[in-house]
Amino acid sequence: MPFADLSSFWAGVESFFSSLADVRWVALLCGLACFGTYLTIRSRAYFHVLRAADPGERFQWRRIWGAYVAAYGFNSVVPARGGDIMKLFLVKTSIPNSTYPAVASSFTVEAVFDLTIAIPVLAYAFSQGVFPKPPDFASLDAFDLSFVATHPQLTLFLLTAFAIAVLVAFAVLSRRVKAFWARVKQGVTILFDRERYVREVWLVQFLGWLFRFAAFWFLLDAFGVGGSVSNVLLVLGVNAIASMLPFTPGGAGVQQALLVKVFAGTATGATIAAYSVGQQIAIASFSIALGFAALVFVFRFRSFKAVIAAGREHRAAEEAAAGSTEARSAPRARA
Repeated sequence: MPFADLSSFWAGVESFFSSLADVRWVALLCGLACFGTYLTIRSRAYFHVLRAADPGERFQWRRIWGAYVAAYGFNSVVPARGGDIMKLFLVKTSIPNSTYPAVASSFTVEAVFDLTIAIPVLAYAFSQGVFPKPPDFASLDAFDLSFVATHPQLTLFLLTAFAIAVLVAFAVLSRRVKAFWARVKQGVTILFDRERYVREVWLVQFLGWLFRFAAFWFLLDAFGVGGSVSNVLLVLGVNAIASMLPFTPGGAGVQQALLVKVFAGTATGATIAAYSVGQQIAIASFSIALGFAALVFVFRFRSFKAVIAAGREHRAAEEAAAGSTEARSAPRARA
C-alpha cells in the first residue's frame, strides 16, 4: 500500500485495538460462523459446476471445499487473487483426467451470479446519497480508487491490453487450438443447461449469499455500527467495488476508504475506523485459519508455499509429458 493508505490503515488498527473491550464477541463469532457457512455453500455450488463439466469422473466435494477455502484464505493476505492459482492446482489434481483449461474456465461460472447480485446492490448503494460517485474516488485515501478515478483512460487501456494479451496467450500457447477451446467450453458446460444451472448453482449461491448477508449484519453489530438491511447492503456494495480492484489483499485499502465514507453519518469516526479494519482482520484471520486447516487435513500440505511449489512441479511434469507424446507422434505423422 502507498504511504497514505498505510497511515489510514494503521490509524484504523489503533482504533480497533483501543475498542476491543467494546466488541460484542458473541455477535463476532456468529458473524464468522455465518461467513464460514457462506464459503461452504459456495463450494457446493462450485462442486456442481465441476460435476457438470466432468460427468464421467468421481471426485469428492471435501477436496473441492478444501481447494475453495484454501484459495479464499490465501487471497485474503495476497493481492491480485494469487490464491486462484493455488485453487487451479488443487482442483485439477482432485478430479481425475481433468485439464487446466477446463478448470480455469469453470471459475467464471460463479461470476454470473455475482454480477446479477452486484448490479442491484450497487444501484441501491449509489441511490442512498452516502456512496461517493466514481469521479469522487480520487479524493479518497485509497491508491486503487484514486488511480482509477484520475486515470480512467489509462485504466481502460490497461484492462483492454490485458484482455487481448490473455486471448493471444491462449491462442499461441495452446498446441491444439480447437482442443484447447473445447476444454475451455467444457468448464462452463452447466451454463448451457439453464434449468440445471439455476437449480444447482444460482439458487445454491443465493442461499450462500443470505449467510454472507447475515455475517455482515452480525459484524456490524459486533463493532457497534449497527446491523440493518440498509447497512449490510452498503457494505456489500463496498465489497463489490473492492472485488473489482484486487490490488491489495482482499481489497483492504478500497474497503476501508469506502466504509469510512459511507458510514460517516452513522457512527463516530473511531467506531467506523475500528469496524472497517476490524471486520477485515476478523474475516482474513478466520479465512486464513480455515484455509490452512483445509490444506493440512484435506491435502496433507503443511504450508501455502508447499502447495505453490507442488503446483509448479505438477505443471512442469504435465508439459514435459505432453512434449514427449508429441515427439513420439511426429515421426508417425510424417510417415
